[in-house]
Amino acid sequence: MEQNVLAGYIPIFLFMGLTLLFPIVTLLAARLIRPQTGGAGKLAPYECGVDPDSDARQRYAIRYYVVAILFVIFDVETVFLFPWAINFNRLALFGLIEMLVFLGILIVGYVWIIKKGALDWA
Repeated sequence: MEQNVLAGYIPIFLFMGLTLLFPIVTLLAARLIRPQTGGAGKLAPYECGVDPDSDARQRYAIRYYVVAILFVIFDVETVFLFPWAINFNRLALFGLIEMLVFLGILIVGYVWIIKKGALDWA
């Protein structure tokens, strides 16, 4: 009885062995077949066919991060419009007023960000 139970696991162990062996054999075969070329040209940074002007680790202006965060905030807030639009008929006037208040707060925040100059690119 025990021998029949263990015999059922043989295909599983074979499959596990093959899944562990396949990537190792493939990487070793690729290492043997590929040409071993290299040098300074291969290790140089490459950006769309143009040599880079400066180091990739330079500091970015905080303006980029502020704009990215503002985009995420306003994008997430507008996602709340979809459930409201789906349930618009059931929510009736209460839902309309609630969404107008929500959009009013959103617009006040947007105007405040524009007045602060957070979206000025120059």
